[in-house]
Amino acid sequence: MSIDDLMTELDDARLTAKANGQASAMVTATMSKAKLLGLDKGNNDTGNDVQPVKIIIQTVDARKPDRVC
Repeated sequence: MSIDDLMTELDDARLTAKANGQASAMVTATMSKAKLLGLDKGNNDTGNDVQPVKIIIQTVDARKPDRVC
């Protein structure tokens, strides 16, 4: 059984739950798909730390365009 097979089964389960008005079962199927895809963990590449930004400003003297100030 592959992840694709599991995803298909969960899609079928979600559609069946939707047809029967079972919102809780729909959510469970959706969350199960997210877990299979690793989407339930979120993106914690940078955490909550503020990342530095580097800004470079160059000015050019219009009277001497070859010279960067």
